[in-house]
Amino acid sequence: MKTRTGWACATALALACGAMPALANDNAVQLVRCEQSLGSVALVDGANAGWSQWNLGSPRALLMRLATESGCFTPHSGGNEPARFLMTAIAGTQEEVDQGVELARGAATEALVRSGAASSVLRSVPFGGAALGMLGGLGGRRTTVAAGLTVVSPANGQPLATGSGSVTRSSLTFRGNNGSWARDVAGTTGYANSSEGQRLTEAFILAFNQIVAQSAALAAAPQPGAAAAAPAPAPGATTAVATVMRAGPAESAAEVRDLRAGTALKLTGNRDGLWIEAEDNFGTKGWVSVEDLQ
Repeated sequence: MKTRTGWACATALALACGAMPALANDNAVQLVRCEQSLGSVALVDGANAGWSQWNLGSPRALLMRLATESGCFTPHSGGNEPARFLMTAIAGTQEEVDQGVELARGAATEALVRSGAASSVLRSVPFGGAALGMLGGLGGRRTTVAAGLTVVSPANGQPLATGSGSVTRSSLTFRGNNGSWARDVAGTTGYANSSEGQRLTEAFILAFNQIVAQSAALAAAPQPGAAAAAPAPAPGATTAVATVMRAGPAESAAEVRDLRAGTALKLTGNRDGLWIEAEDNFGTKGWVSVEDLQ
């Protein structure tokens, strides 16, 4: 019996994205392919994340291999340009991964703010145990192996996409010539030599496919370092006659100041009946009758 969360997503992507790597098992999970990269990606993981419970190392190299081979992301080179995306990885049981993905979102955002990565080059992001240490209890020698990925925008620290995969028995072949692709990918991080590593390889492929399935959200992410759009100027008005700016929207409200005819005002957008809130060139704010404006 095989449990592979995310299989339907991967199948839909196979129909939409075209060619897949040749695997011996027709029922084996497939790696999604993209015609062009969505942008550069830097990978972040915690020193005590779930894979360590199976005596496995970081999946960093494996995920970068998936990014390159799929063509969906470009591994960040650590040059003068910041990465377009920041990807965090966790592992454990499905329940732990579901909870951990939410924790990773918060940890990623917090670490971006703390490290200043939103405005600096992402050569290495100091996540370590401090930011993702909360995930240290994940994993364990259990039958089901699950993996989770979260993609965050370094431009604003907002999570863009999440994905997870759960595998009880791997569909991938790791022996002989027919298993060369899976063995080569898993061997990137030393996952090919244990059953947990083989299942975790497939779980990360499933999670990766789910991330790519959310390509519309990823493509809409702001570029790191891009200047924020200038706010739209506040609408303006001019007094048609000499009038009074008041502290509230009523004739009985206290006077703030007299206004000569032709005084330029910025409107705040707040309105109450025939009264509208406005601000003069000195920053003084109050309410003016719309009947006195042009």
